[in-house]
Amino acid sequence: MSEFTTRPEITGTFGVASSTHWLASQTAMGVLERGGNAFDAAVAGGFVLQVAEPHLNGPGGEVPLLIWSEREQCASVLCGQGPAPALASPAQFRALGVEQVPGIGLLPATVPGAFGAWLTMLRDHGTWTLAQVLQPAIRYARDGLPLVARGVQAILAVEQLFRSEWHSSARVWLPGGQVPQPGALFSNPAVAATYERILAEAEAQGRGTREREIDAALDVWYRGFVAREIDAFYTHEAVMDTTGRRNTGLLRYADMAQWQPTYEAPATTDFGRYTVAKCGAWSQGPVFLQQMAMLRHADLGKTGSNAPAFVHAVVESAKLALADRLAWYGDPRVADVPLQALLSDDYARQRLALVTAQASTQLRPGAPGGRVPRLPDLGVADRTLAVSETRFGIGEPTFAALPPVGEWIAREVFVGDTCHLSVIDRQGNMVAATPSGGWLSSSPVIPALGFSLNTRLQMTWLDDGVPGQLQPGKRPSTTLSPGMVLRDGKPYMVFGTPGGDQQDQWTVTFLLRHILFGLNLQEAIDAPSWHVDHSPASFWPRSVKLNELAVESRLGAETIAALRAAGHNVKVGEAWSEGRISACTQQLDGTGRRVLRAAANPRGMQGYAVGR
Repeated sequence: MSEFTTRPEITGTFGVASSTHWLASQTAMGVLERGGNAFDAAVAGGFVLQVAEPHLNGPGGEVPLLIWSEREQCASVLCGQGPAPALASPAQFRALGVEQVPGIGLLPATVPGAFGAWLTMLRDHGTWTLAQVLQPAIRYARDGLPLVARGVQAILAVEQLFRSEWHSSARVWLPGGQVPQPGALFSNPAVAATYERILAEAEAQGRGTREREIDAALDVWYRGFVAREIDAFYTHEAVMDTTGRRNTGLLRYADMAQWQPTYEAPATTDFGRYTVAKCGAWSQGPVFLQQMAMLRHADLGKTGSNAPAFVHAVVESAKLALADRLAWYGDPRVADVPLQALLSDDYARQRLALVTAQASTQLRPGAPGGRVPRLPDLGVADRTLAVSETRFGIGEPTFAALPPVGEWIAREVFVGDTCHLSVIDRQGNMVAATPSGGWLSSSPVIPALGFSLNTRLQMTWLDDGVPGQLQPGKRPSTTLSPGMVLRDGKPYMVFGTPGGDQQDQWTVTFLLRHILFGLNLQEAIDAPSWHVDHSPASFWPRSVKLNELAVESRLGAETIAALRAAGHNVKVGEAWSEGRISACTQQLDGTGRRVLRAAANPRGMQGYAVGR
C-alpha cells in the first residue's frame, strides 16, 4: 500500500511532463498531444517558463540540457552555458578595486546561452517549427498570465532599486508605477515583440525550411539585432551594482557572434543496476556522482529513509563532494579537472572512509591522483561585506536586500531559485532541462528587448591558480544540474530541481529513496528533506558556512535529536521548505508496452506533473 502523497504519481503511455510551473507542464503536454516529440515539448515549455517564472529565469539566461535520443540510442549533454566575455579578467575587476565579481548589474554577464541551446535541440532533434514552439510564450507575454506570489515578492525586494536606479526595469516590472498584485494578469509586450521580430526575420532569411529558419533565428539572436542591442546597452549604460558604483558592462557583440552551444558526453557513475548521468565539471553535476560513488559502499538499504543513519551518511558525503567541487571543478576546456580520478571507485572508498559517527566541522577537499588541492581565499566574503555600500545582491537570484552588515549572516533572506522541466514522449525520447539566469532582479532590462541578462560570472573566483578562476572565454562552474538515470543500460528517468547549492543534495536523497526503499516518484519527492551548508556559497558574496544542516520539521523529533547528538548544527525549518524536484520515468512492461510516470514538487504550490 502506497503512502499518502500530496497528489498522485501520474501514470500513462502517451507522454508525461513535469516542471516547476503548471503552465510550462501543460504547454509541453499540449505539444505532445498535437504530435510533437519530447524535444519540441521541452522547447515550448522552456520558453513559457521564461514568461511564467521571470524571477527565476529569462530569455537572457542559460540552460544545460540532458537528452536521450531514442533514434540515436544515446544520452548527451547540450551545453547552453555561455562563457565569460573577452574583456572579463581578474585584472579587470581588480582595477575596479574589488575582490569579487559583483552579484548584480552588468559586469557579471556571460554570453546568454539559453536561446542557442533550446533552438539547437529543436533543430537537431525536434519536428516543430520555431513559430509553433514560440507561440505559447509569445501569447502569454503579450496577453498576460497570472504572476505567482513569489514573483511579486521578487519585485517587491528590489522595488526601490528599480525606482532609484534601474529605470528600464521599473517600466516593465512596476506597471503604472505599482508593484503587481499576486495572481493578477501580467504581460511583457516587449518580450513578445522581440520574439515576433526574430520570427519575422528568420522566416524571411530561412527560405521556408524548418532547419534554415532555426539557423536564421540563431543568427538573428547572436549576430543580428539582439546582439547589437545587448552590445549597445552593455557598452554605454552605466548601472549601479554591488560595488556601490555605476559600471558599464563587459559583454560585446563579438562575444555573442563567436559562441555556439556544444554537445558533450555526460559524466556518469554506477549505483547497482542504475547509471546516473550528469553534466560535466563546468556544472556541479559531478557533486551528485561523487556522492553516489561513495554511498554505494555505505550499505544504506539497511537503514530507513528517514533514519538518522541514512541522513547522517548522505549529509557527510555531501560535505566531502562540496569540498571537492571547490578545489577541483572548472571548465574542463580550460582548467585541468581530474574528473576521472574524482569519480573512481578507489577515490570514493577513500573519501567514504573519512565519514565517522560524528559530523565533520571541517572543509576537507581530497587529493585525487595524489594532487594537492588549492582553495580560493575564503575570507573574501567578510572583506567584501565590510566595504560594500550596496545592500542588494545576495543569494540566488541575487536580489534580496541585505540587512545591516552585522546582521546579515543571521538573517539571510532571498526568495528565488531556478526552474526545471522534464519530458518523456511515447517514443521514449527524454529531456531534462534546468533553465536559470536572466532573473528580473539581477540586472536591468535592456529597453529594446524587454528582458535582462544573466549574472553568472559571480560564480567565478579572481584567485590565481584555482580551477574556478575567471578567464575570458571560460564557462563559469554553475550550480545548474539536470539529471538522467539509466536502469540496466536502458533510459529510465529524467529529473532535476531549482535550488542553487542544494540541487545535488535534494536530488540525491530523492533518488536514493526511490531506488533503495522503493518509494514511487511522488512519495520520494514529498518525503521530508534537508540540505547542508558546508562550503562557500556559489553566489555573491560567497559567504562560508560549515556544518549547518537545515531540515524540514516533518523529519521528526527523534531523528532531529539523534542528528544533533552526532554533532550536526541542525536548523529546523518549515514542514514543506526543502526541495523543488520534478521527475519523469519510463519502462517497458511484460508485454513490451512503454509505461510512463511523472511527479512534481508540491512545495510552493506551483509545480505540476501532467500526462496520460
